[in-house]
Amino acid sequence: MKQKRWKKILAGIIAGLLILAVVVLGGAAFVFRHELKTVSSLKQVDDNVLYVMEYDGDYGFDEFLETGAKSDGELVEFVTKRLLKGLPVKFSIPDLGCSTFSAQTEDGDQIFGRNFDLTYSPALFIKTAPDHGYQSYSTVNLAFLGFGTDKLPDSFMRKVITLAAPYAPLDGINEKGLSIAVLRIADEPTHQDNGKIDITTTTAVRLVLDKAATVAEAVSLLEQYDMNASAGSNYHFQIADAQGNSAVVEYIDDEFIVLEADKNYQMATNFLLSDRKYNFGSGQDRYQILKDTLDECGGILKDEQAGMDLLEAVSSDWHKSESGRINATQWSIVYNNTNLTAKVVTGRQYDKPAHEFSLKAAD
Repeated sequence: MKQKRWKKILAGIIAGLLILAVVVLGGAAFVFRHELKTVSSLKQVDDNVLYVMEYDGDYGFDEFLETGAKSDGELVEFVTKRLLKGLPVKFSIPDLGCSTFSAQTEDGDQIFGRNFDLTYSPALFIKTAPDHGYQSYSTVNLAFLGFGTDKLPDSFMRKVITLAAPYAPLDGINEKGLSIAVLRIADEPTHQDNGKIDITTTTAVRLVLDKAATVAEAVSLLEQYDMNASAGSNYHFQIADAQGNSAVVEYIDDEFIVLEADKNYQMATNFLLSDRKYNFGSGQDRYQILKDTLDECGGILKDEQAGMDLLEAVSSDWHKSESGRINATQWSIVYNNTNLTAKVVTGRQYDKPAHEFSLKAAD
Protein backbone atom coordinates (compact mmCIF):
# COMPACT_ATOMS: atom_id res chain seq x y z
CA MET A 1 0.00 0.00 0.00
CA LYS A 2 2.78 2.40 0.93
CA GLN A 3 4.52 1.68 -2.39
CA LYS A 4 1.34 2.45 -4.35
CA ARG A 5 0.84 5.62 -2.33
CA TRP A 6 4.41 6.77 -3.07
CA LYS A 7 3.92 5.99 -6.77
CA LYS A 8 0.80 8.17 -6.77
CA ILE A 9 2.65 10.93 -4.95
CA LEU A 10 5.60 10.68 -7.35
CA ALA A 11 3.25 10.68 -10.36
CA GLY A 12 1.55 13.74 -8.94
CA ILE A 13 4.87 15.53 -8.46
CA ILE A 14 5.97 14.70 -12.00
CA ALA A 15 2.63 15.86 -13.39
CA GLY A 16 2.90 19.06 -11.39
CA LEU A 17 6.41 19.71 -12.65
CA LEU A 18 5.31 19.08 -16.22
CA ILE A 19 2.42 21.51 -15.81
CA LEU A 20 4.79 24.06 -14.28
CA ALA A 21 7.24 23.60 -17.16
CA VAL A 22 4.45 24.08 -19.70
CA VAL A 23 3.30 27.21 -17.89
CA VAL A 24 6.84 28.60 -17.68
CA LEU A 25 7.59 27.80 -21.31
CA GLY A 26 4.23 29.15 -22.38
CA GLY A 27 4.85 32.31 -20.41
CA ALA A 28 8.31 32.70 -21.92
CA ALA A 29 6.92 32.10 -25.39
CA PHE A 30 4.32 34.81 -24.78
CA VAL A 31 6.84 37.30 -23.38
CA PHE A 32 9.23 36.73 -26.27
CA ARG A 33 6.57 36.14 -28.94
CA HIS A 34 7.65 39.12 -31.04
CA GLU A 35 11.32 38.15 -30.95
CA LEU A 36 10.53 34.51 -31.77
CA LYS A 37 8.31 35.50 -34.70
CA THR A 38 10.97 37.88 -35.99
CA VAL A 39 13.76 35.30 -35.82
CA SER A 40 11.57 32.64 -37.45
CA SER A 41 10.98 34.97 -40.41
CA LEU A 42 14.72 35.13 -41.25
CA LYS A 43 15.36 33.41 -44.58
CA GLN A 44 18.23 33.23 -47.04
CA VAL A 45 17.06 34.05 -50.57
CA ASP A 46 20.33 34.38 -52.45
CA ASP A 47 23.52 32.30 -52.32
CA ASN A 48 25.57 35.48 -52.63
CA VAL A 49 24.38 36.05 -49.60
CA LEU A 50 21.06 37.89 -49.11
CA TYR A 51 18.72 37.35 -46.19
CA VAL A 52 15.24 38.76 -45.64
CA MET A 53 13.48 39.27 -42.33
CA GLU A 54 10.28 40.93 -41.09
CA TYR A 55 10.61 42.54 -37.68
CA ASP A 56 7.53 41.77 -35.61
CA GLY A 57 6.55 44.43 -33.08
CA ASP A 58 8.33 47.54 -31.92
CA TYR A 59 12.09 47.77 -31.37
CA GLY A 60 12.18 50.66 -28.92
CA PHE A 61 13.52 53.41 -31.16
CA ASP A 62 11.43 56.09 -29.43
CA GLU A 63 12.96 54.91 -26.16
CA PHE A 64 16.42 55.14 -27.74
CA LEU A 65 15.77 58.73 -28.86
CA GLU A 66 15.06 59.80 -25.27
CA THR A 67 18.77 59.52 -24.45
CA GLY A 68 20.48 58.63 -27.76
CA ALA A 69 24.06 57.42 -28.04
CA LYS A 70 27.38 59.27 -28.35
CA SER A 71 29.21 56.25 -29.74
CA ASP A 72 28.74 52.81 -31.24
CA GLY A 73 29.58 51.44 -27.80
CA GLU A 74 26.65 53.23 -26.20
CA LEU A 75 24.40 52.09 -29.02
CA VAL A 76 25.50 48.49 -28.51
CA GLU A 77 24.80 48.81 -24.79
CA PHE A 78 21.25 49.98 -25.49
CA VAL A 79 20.56 47.31 -28.11
CA THR A 80 22.00 44.57 -25.91
CA LYS A 81 19.70 45.48 -23.03
CA ARG A 82 16.59 46.40 -25.04
CA LEU A 83 16.53 43.78 -27.78
CA LEU A 84 19.06 41.02 -27.13
CA LYS A 85 18.33 40.45 -23.43
CA GLY A 86 22.05 40.64 -22.61
CA LEU A 87 23.38 38.66 -25.59
CA PRO A 88 26.57 40.47 -26.69
CA VAL A 89 26.83 42.08 -30.12
CA LYS A 90 29.27 44.50 -31.70
CA PHE A 91 28.86 47.15 -34.37
CA SER A 92 31.71 47.74 -36.80
CA ILE A 93 31.58 49.97 -39.91
CA PRO A 94 34.79 49.77 -42.00
CA ASP A 95 35.84 51.80 -45.05
CA LEU A 96 32.84 51.30 -47.28
CA GLY A 97 32.67 52.89 -50.72
CA CYS A 98 29.33 53.70 -52.31
CA SER A 99 27.45 55.44 -55.11
CA THR A 100 23.93 56.93 -55.07
CA PHE A 101 21.70 58.91 -57.40
CA SER A 102 18.16 60.23 -57.65
CA ALA A 103 16.39 60.49 -61.00
CA GLN A 104 13.07 60.03 -62.77
CA THR A 105 11.76 57.44 -65.25
CA GLU A 106 9.98 58.24 -68.49
CA ASP A 107 6.74 57.16 -66.77
CA GLY A 108 7.29 59.81 -64.11
CA ASP A 109 8.39 57.54 -61.26
CA GLN A 110 10.95 58.94 -58.84
CA ILE A 111 13.79 56.45 -58.35
CA PHE A 112 16.82 56.27 -56.08
CA GLY A 113 19.82 54.10 -56.91
CA ARG A 114 22.38 52.75 -54.46
CA ASN A 115 25.61 50.71 -54.80
CA PHE A 116 27.28 49.41 -51.65
CA ASP A 117 30.98 48.57 -52.07
CA LEU A 118 32.97 46.71 -49.43
CA THR A 119 34.61 43.41 -48.53
CA TYR A 120 32.44 40.28 -48.30
CA SER A 121 29.15 41.50 -46.86
CA PRO A 122 26.22 39.17 -46.22
CA ALA A 123 23.20 41.44 -46.55
CA LEU A 124 19.91 41.51 -44.67
CA PHE A 125 16.91 43.24 -46.23
CA ILE A 126 14.62 43.89 -43.29
CA LYS A 127 11.04 45.14 -43.08
CA THR A 128 10.09 47.11 -39.98
CA ALA A 129 6.81 48.60 -38.76
CA PRO A 130 7.37 50.53 -35.50
CA ASP A 131 4.45 51.51 -33.26
CA HIS A 132 5.07 55.22 -33.81
CA GLY A 133 6.72 55.43 -37.20
CA TYR A 134 6.55 54.50 -40.85
CA GLN A 135 6.95 51.04 -42.29
CA SER A 136 10.17 50.62 -44.20
CA TYR A 137 12.59 48.29 -45.88
CA SER A 138 16.27 48.79 -45.12
CA THR A 139 19.54 47.04 -45.88
CA VAL A 140 21.95 45.89 -43.18
CA ASN A 141 25.46 44.55 -43.69
CA LEU A 142 25.49 41.54 -41.37
CA ALA A 143 29.29 41.81 -41.20
CA PHE A 144 28.71 44.90 -39.03
CA LEU A 145 27.00 42.59 -36.53
CA GLY A 146 29.89 40.13 -36.49
CA PHE A 147 28.92 37.77 -39.31
CA GLY A 148 31.18 36.67 -42.17
CA THR A 149 32.24 33.77 -44.38
CA ASP A 150 32.78 31.52 -41.36
CA LYS A 151 29.81 32.75 -39.35
CA LEU A 152 26.31 33.19 -40.76
CA PRO A 153 22.93 33.34 -38.96
CA ASP A 154 22.33 29.61 -39.42
CA SER A 155 21.54 28.65 -35.83
CA PHE A 156 18.96 29.94 -33.38
CA MET A 157 21.48 31.75 -31.17
CA ARG A 158 23.13 33.38 -34.18
CA LYS A 159 19.75 34.38 -35.57
CA VAL A 160 18.94 36.12 -32.30
CA ILE A 161 21.81 38.57 -32.98
CA THR A 162 19.92 39.81 -36.06
CA LEU A 163 17.35 41.34 -33.69
CA ALA A 164 19.81 44.25 -33.54
CA ALA A 165 19.38 44.88 -37.28
CA PRO A 166 16.91 47.81 -37.05
CA TYR A 167 19.72 49.86 -35.49
CA ALA A 168 22.24 49.21 -38.27
CA PRO A 169 20.60 50.24 -41.59
CA LEU A 170 22.74 51.65 -44.41
CA ASP A 171 20.00 52.51 -46.89
CA GLY A 172 16.26 52.06 -47.26
CA ILE A 173 12.81 53.26 -48.30
CA ASN A 174 9.73 53.97 -46.20
CA GLU A 175 6.00 53.85 -46.89
CA LYS A 176 5.92 57.58 -47.72
CA GLY A 177 8.34 57.09 -50.59
CA LEU A 178 11.40 58.50 -48.85
CA SER A 179 14.78 56.88 -49.54
CA ILE A 180 18.12 57.43 -47.85
CA ALA A 181 21.65 56.03 -48.06
CA VAL A 182 24.86 56.72 -46.17
CA LEU A 183 28.25 57.06 -47.89
CA ARG A 184 31.66 57.16 -46.20
CA ILE A 185 34.03 60.14 -46.35
CA ALA A 186 37.66 59.49 -45.36
CA ASP A 187 37.79 62.43 -42.98
CA GLU A 188 37.89 63.08 -39.25
CA PRO A 189 34.73 61.73 -37.59
CA THR A 190 31.91 64.12 -36.75
CA HIS A 191 31.25 64.65 -33.04
CA GLN A 192 28.80 67.50 -32.57
CA ASP A 193 28.31 68.94 -29.10
CA ASN A 194 25.42 71.37 -29.27
CA GLY A 195 23.52 70.11 -26.24
CA LYS A 196 21.13 68.01 -28.32
CA ILE A 197 20.31 64.30 -28.10
CA ASP A 198 23.12 62.28 -29.69
CA ILE A 199 22.72 59.88 -32.60
CA THR A 200 25.15 57.75 -34.59
CA THR A 201 25.53 57.12 -38.31
CA THR A 202 23.17 54.16 -38.62
CA THR A 203 20.62 55.50 -36.14
CA ALA A 204 20.43 58.64 -38.29
CA VAL A 205 19.28 56.41 -41.17
CA ARG A 206 16.74 54.75 -38.86
CA LEU A 207 15.52 58.15 -37.66
CA VAL A 208 14.82 59.31 -41.22
CA LEU A 209 13.12 56.09 -42.31
CA ASP A 210 10.91 55.91 -39.23
CA LYS A 211 9.96 59.57 -38.90
CA ALA A 212 10.30 61.52 -42.17
CA ALA A 213 7.91 61.64 -45.14
CA THR A 214 9.81 64.18 -47.24
CA VAL A 215 13.35 65.43 -47.74
CA ALA A 216 12.46 68.63 -45.89
CA GLU A 217 11.24 66.64 -42.87
CA ALA A 218 14.35 64.46 -42.95
CA VAL A 219 16.67 67.47 -42.98
CA SER A 220 14.73 69.11 -40.15
CA LEU A 221 14.91 65.93 -38.07
CA LEU A 222 18.65 65.44 -38.53
CA GLU A 223 19.28 69.03 -37.54
CA GLN A 224 17.58 68.42 -34.19
CA TYR A 225 20.23 65.90 -33.09
CA ASP A 226 23.99 65.91 -32.48
CA MET A 227 25.74 63.58 -34.92
CA ASN A 228 28.47 61.23 -33.70
CA ALA A 229 29.99 59.42 -36.65
CA SER A 230 30.67 55.72 -36.38
CA ALA A 231 33.92 53.77 -36.70
CA GLY A 232 36.35 56.69 -36.64
CA SER A 233 35.26 58.09 -39.99
CA ASN A 234 32.95 60.68 -41.53
CA TYR A 235 29.88 60.23 -43.71
CA HIS A 236 27.35 62.05 -45.79
CA PHE A 237 23.79 61.07 -46.68
CA GLN A 238 21.74 61.37 -49.83
CA ILE A 239 17.99 61.58 -49.30
CA ALA A 240 15.24 61.59 -51.95
CA ASP A 241 11.44 61.54 -51.80
CA ALA A 242 8.36 60.72 -53.87
CA GLN A 243 7.89 64.37 -54.83
CA GLY A 244 11.20 64.42 -56.69
CA ASN A 245 13.17 66.33 -54.06
CA SER A 246 16.73 65.33 -53.23
CA ALA A 247 19.45 66.57 -50.89
CA VAL A 248 22.89 65.58 -49.69
CA VAL A 249 23.52 66.18 -45.99
CA GLU A 250 27.15 66.64 -44.94
CA TYR A 251 28.96 67.29 -41.67
CA ILE A 252 32.09 69.38 -42.19
CA ASP A 253 34.13 70.32 -39.12
CA ASP A 254 31.06 69.34 -37.10
CA GLU A 255 28.87 71.79 -39.00
CA PHE A 256 25.57 70.59 -40.48
CA ILE A 257 25.38 71.40 -44.21
CA VAL A 258 22.54 70.70 -46.64
CA LEU A 259 23.06 70.60 -50.42
CA GLU A 260 19.68 70.62 -52.14
CA ALA A 261 19.47 69.38 -55.72
CA ASP A 262 19.28 72.24 -58.21
CA LYS A 263 18.00 69.88 -60.92
CA ASN A 264 15.58 66.97 -61.05
CA TYR A 265 18.47 64.63 -60.26
CA GLN A 266 21.44 64.41 -57.92
CA MET A 267 24.30 62.04 -57.22
CA ALA A 268 26.94 61.32 -54.59
CA THR A 269 29.93 59.07 -54.04
CA ASN A 270 32.68 59.21 -51.43
CA PHE A 271 33.87 62.80 -51.62
CA LEU A 272 32.45 66.00 -50.15
CA LEU A 273 30.28 68.19 -52.36
CA SER A 274 30.10 71.34 -50.27
CA ASP A 275 32.19 74.34 -51.33
CA ARG A 276 33.62 74.28 -47.82
CA LYS A 277 35.67 71.20 -48.66
CA TYR A 278 34.75 70.24 -52.20
CA ASN A 279 36.38 67.18 -53.75
CA PHE A 280 37.82 65.87 -50.48
CA GLY A 281 37.63 62.10 -50.58
CA SER A 282 37.37 59.51 -53.35
CA GLY A 283 34.98 58.18 -55.98
CA GLN A 284 35.29 61.08 -58.42
CA ASP A 285 35.42 58.66 -61.37
CA ARG A 286 32.16 57.02 -60.38
CA TYR A 287 30.57 60.41 -59.73
CA GLN A 288 31.55 61.59 -63.22
CA ILE A 289 29.90 58.58 -64.86
CA LEU A 290 26.70 59.24 -62.91
CA LYS A 291 26.80 62.95 -63.77
CA ASP A 292 27.53 62.48 -67.45
CA THR A 293 24.75 59.93 -67.85
CA LEU A 294 22.14 61.96 -66.01
CA ASP A 295 23.22 65.22 -67.66
CA GLU A 296 22.80 63.61 -71.07
CA CYS A 297 19.24 62.41 -70.39
CA GLY A 298 18.23 65.39 -68.28
CA GLY A 299 17.73 63.17 -65.26
CA ILE A 300 15.04 61.11 -67.00
CA LEU A 301 15.99 57.46 -67.40
CA LYS A 302 13.92 55.09 -69.52
CA ASP A 303 12.88 52.86 -66.63
CA GLU A 304 14.09 51.13 -63.45
CA GLN A 305 16.25 48.78 -65.50
CA ALA A 306 18.09 51.81 -66.89
CA GLY A 307 18.67 52.81 -63.28
CA MET A 308 20.13 49.39 -62.54
CA ASP A 309 22.26 49.62 -65.68
CA LEU A 310 23.65 52.90 -64.39
CA LEU A 311 24.51 51.25 -61.08
CA GLU A 312 26.25 48.47 -63.01
CA ALA A 313 28.28 51.11 -64.89
CA VAL A 314 29.65 52.45 -61.60
CA SER A 315 29.98 49.10 -59.85
CA SER A 316 33.35 47.71 -58.84
CA ASP A 317 34.76 44.24 -59.33
CA TRP A 318 37.13 42.88 -56.67
CA HIS A 319 40.02 45.31 -56.19
CA LYS A 320 42.34 46.61 -53.49
CA SER A 321 41.00 49.76 -51.82
CA GLU A 322 43.10 52.67 -50.60
CA SER A 323 43.24 51.07 -47.15
CA GLY A 324 44.42 47.76 -48.60
CA ARG A 325 41.12 45.91 -48.27
CA ILE A 326 39.83 43.76 -51.12
CA ASN A 327 36.49 45.35 -52.01
CA ALA A 328 33.74 44.95 -54.60
CA THR A 329 30.13 46.04 -55.06
CA GLN A 330 28.15 43.92 -52.63
CA TRP A 331 24.65 45.02 -53.54
CA SER A 332 22.87 47.35 -55.96
CA ILE A 333 19.34 48.59 -55.27
CA VAL A 334 16.88 50.65 -57.24
CA TYR A 335 14.24 52.10 -54.94
CA ASN A 336 11.05 53.37 -56.59
CA ASN A 337 9.84 56.16 -54.34
CA THR A 338 6.61 56.46 -56.31
CA ASN A 339 5.59 52.80 -56.27
CA LEU A 340 7.25 51.98 -52.91
CA THR A 341 9.28 49.11 -54.34
CA ALA A 342 12.87 47.92 -54.28
CA LYS A 343 14.85 45.80 -56.72
CA VAL A 344 17.98 44.24 -55.25
CA VAL A 345 20.96 42.66 -57.04
CA THR A 346 23.75 41.11 -55.00
CA GLY A 347 27.35 40.44 -55.99
CA ARG A 348 27.10 42.21 -59.38
CA GLN A 349 24.78 39.48 -60.69
CA TYR A 350 23.18 41.91 -63.12
CA ASP A 351 22.40 39.14 -65.61
CA LYS A 352 19.99 37.54 -63.13
CA PRO A 353 16.50 38.77 -62.18
CA ALA A 354 16.59 41.20 -59.27
CA HIS A 355 14.93 40.36 -55.98
CA GLU A 356 11.76 42.47 -55.80
CA PHE A 357 10.08 43.86 -52.69
CA SER A 358 7.06 46.10 -52.18
CA LEU A 359 5.76 48.06 -49.21
CA LYS A 360 2.31 47.92 -50.80
CA ALA A 361 2.15 44.14 -50.48
CA ALA A 362 0.75 44.34 -46.95
CA ASP A 363 -1.89 46.98 -47.79
